Amino acid sequence: MDRLKFIAKRLAFTLVMLLGVATIVFVLTKMVPGDPVTANLSQRALNDPEIVAAFRAKYGLDKPLIVQYFMYIRNLFRLDLGTSIRTNKTVLWELGRCFPATAELAIFSIILAAVFGIFFGIISAVKRNSIIDQIVRAISVFGVSIPGFWFALLVLYFLYYKLMLFPGPGRLSTAFSAPAAVTGFYTIDSLLEGNIPKFMNAMSHLILPGFVLAAFTMGLITRTTRSNLLDVMSTDYIRTARAKGMKGKRLIWRHALGNALIPVLTVIGLGFGNLLGGMVLIETIFNWPGVGQFAYNSVKALDYPSIIGVSLLIALNYMIINTVVDILYGVIDPRVRTR
Repeated sequence: MDRLKFIAKRLAFTLVMLLGVATIVFVLTKMVPGDPVTANLSQRALNDPEIVAAFRAKYGLDKPLIVQYFMYIRNLFRLDLGTSIRTNKTVLWELGRCFPATAELAIFSIILAAVFGIFFGIISAVKRNSIIDQIVRAISVFGVSIPGFWFALLVLYFLYYKLMLFPGPGRLSTAFSAPAAVTGFYTIDSLLEGNIPKFMNAMSHLILPGFVLAAFTMGLITRTTRSNLLDVMSTDYIRTARAKGMKGKRLIWRHALGNALIPVLTVIGLGFGNLLGGMVLIETIFNWPGVGQFAYNSVKALDYPSIIGVSLLIALNYMIINTVVDILYGVIDPRVRTR
């Protein structure tokens, strides 16, 4: 019962936060210099006052800001995010089209980051001050320090262009057509088609952008795991377990790692939310048709409804992930109470 009350409170809090985010993003978007009319109409159309007036009336740009705001909030409660000025399609449809691409890449990236980050963190803590520890710490510092766009260019140049070890940008090679859309995940949809070569090709296209996106989060997870595991290993109950003869892997897995993973879970959740928000530069460099690329094109066109829609999607991702992380705290450590 306590768990259900906690979830209900978090869902109510999420709705209030979304309304606040919608308001802030609406105001900030309207403060951006520029005119969507100029950004989207040709020079010939701009010279025709009737076309300009029709464009403003179609997207509600001819109304006062306060009227535009209340119309947007009203539509938001109807799950209507408006129509994209750039593509003339509903924002909800556009987000539904591009979100699976980002989600597929984000899930692949966070799995890489979590698995290798926790593994490296454990190795680094167990082998403290050894040469292995120094190497792992150097890798983690490299991951959190190198700019993502620069790392992406290096990876593309060496692993794709020079060595030809992995395929280049895009979700599939030109030899394959997109699978029938069921989940929007090319890997899963290819398996549903029974097309193993297409599945392998889709997986291979995930490796380079997934590796680049995972580098930063993996570095954070490695450092957080190492730091917290060292703290836990110095506590009294660990020393007592050692005095009783418990050593090695059993000591780490049964007693130390559970407590050390709670802060790590927070880092994983925040990293996953960041990835689901769409990494604009990485998706653009790898020609990945996800939320990041959609946001980039929307900003160029001053597409207000799309910009606000992407912002709400990112906020919703973070809120859902934070709620899930809070619930998982109680699963990992029963001492945590969800009140």
